[in-house]
Formats: sequence, C-alpha cells, structure tokens
Amino acid sequence: MASSGLLHGKTLFISGASRGIGLAMALRAAADGANIIIAAKTDKPHPKLPGTIHTAAEEIVAAGGQALPVICDVRDEDAVNAAFAAGAAQFGGIDICINNASAISLTGTTDTMMRRYDLMNQVNARGTFLCSKTAIPYLEEADNPHILNIAPPLDMQAKWFAPHVAYTIAKFGMSLCTLGMAEELKPQGIAVNSLWPLTAINTAAVHMLMGKDAAAQAARSPQIMADAAYEILTRPATELSGRFLVDEPWLRDCGVTDFSVYGPVDIPLAADFFVPDEVIAAVPTKLKPML
Repeated sequence: MASSGLLHGKTLFISGASRGIGLAMALRAAADGANIIIAAKTDKPHPKLPGTIHTAAEEIVAAGGQALPVICDVRDEDAVNAAFAAGAAQFGGIDICINNASAISLTGTTDTMMRRYDLMNQVNARGTFLCSKTAIPYLEEADNPHILNIAPPLDMQAKWFAPHVAYTIAKFGMSLCTLGMAEELKPQGIAVNSLWPLTAINTAAVHMLMGKDAAAQAARSPQIMADAAYEILTRPATELSGRFLVDEPWLRDCGVTDFSVYGPVDIPLAADFFVPDEVIAAVPTKLKPML
C-alpha cells in the first residue's frame, strides 16, 4: 500500500514491538513518519527469538520514523507508567496504544502449570488492561486517539476453549477489554477495537507451534496485520470503535483485492484460532486447520 502520511507525527505505544506483528505495525507507521515507543522485554539478543528493542529501533528509523526503545514488562505497573511517561516526554504526547504483547501455552487443564496460567493472564488480559488504563490520560489529549488490541472476536464456542482453556481465557480477556472500554471511552472520543488474523502469521511464535517450514508454506506475512491496523488507526476514532475485525475481510472492505503480497494464494493456508465460522465461510481464501 502506498503511504498517505496519515500517521505522520503521531506517537504510537506498541507492546511487544521488538519482533513479529508488533514490529510490522511499527514499521508501517514509521513509513508515514510516526514516532514509536517500543515497549518490550528483549534488551539483549535472545538465543531463540530474533530482534531486540534496539534492532527494532534501528529498523524503525531506517523506515522513516522515530523510535524510543524502552525495556517494559507489561505485568509491571511501574515499568508501564515509566514507558508512557518517557514516550510522552520525548514526543510531546501519545496518540495510539497497541496492545500486542501476548503469552501462549496450548495446554489442556491438567497439563497447565499455574505459573503458565498466571503468565498468560498477566501478560494478555491484565497487561492489556494496564496499558490501556495508563494510556487514557494521554489519549484524552490526542486528536484522533485509538486503542487497538491484537485480540480475537468473542466467539463463545466450546471448541475454542476445550483444547486450551487457560490460553483462551487470557486472550478473550483482551477482547473483553475491547468490548467494555469501547463503550466506556466513547464520551472521550477514544476508539477501542480488536484486530485478529484470519490465518496463521509467519512469526517466531507460530514457528514454535507449526515448525518454521510449515509456517512458510501455510502462513502469511505479518505485513497483512500491519496494513489492516493502519486502516483502523487512520479512521476517525468517533466513527470506528467497538469492532472485532479480522485482517482479510477488513482489508477487503477497505478495497484490497490482491493478497498475493502476503503469502501463498494457491494452496490452503492455516486458519488461526478463534476465527468465527461465518467469517471463514465468507472469504474466498482456502483454509485448513493450523494444527
């Protein structure tokens, strides 16, 4: 997509922006000349995961934006407060909060250690609540304020819970923040939406689930989520809020017809978890189960 500069000078707080979907969203905004607060834990190179807050900052600057790398664990209230304060001090305010940081463990109930349960709920549900809560005073001063949660539609089918109750509770906790805060923050003109991928996205997390080779054949580039997020964040906040959007159908609604730039188009792709049956039925993309 050609840049229209609509995010030029805007400041985005993005949790988990050192790699994957978060970094792709940061780079898409940076192409407009946006400022990015990179809020993530990876300060030093990880033995199994690519990227740090510092390498992400270099990429963001190279893409045309400004970057503030901040070591931030979204479970730590003091760290979150400090990250927002530092970003606002450096860039003069904050316009957008993207809650992307997430933890995953696809384990059944008896196989889920309580420390993993706590981690997922603290990062996903609590972290989204905390970052959103902290963002509100800054967003109230912004011209077109948005909160975007990388969280699924609230599709309450048992099939999404039975294989991994703890993970689903944690992800749907993020979605419940969208549902409640969109209505709560309407008087302040702050948009709150969720965005979720139709297919698996080719990231380090998906490599651990599917394997790197399988992901390359059946997953899409994080760029599709970045482009879909851009279309949300550049809309008037008072006109688009409380929505649970899925990347491909949302981009089709925005006029996109060529999805070949995001990955394979002639073979079935792996459907992501939590995508409602009616959404899958309505898209032309061939899909298969992720696992």
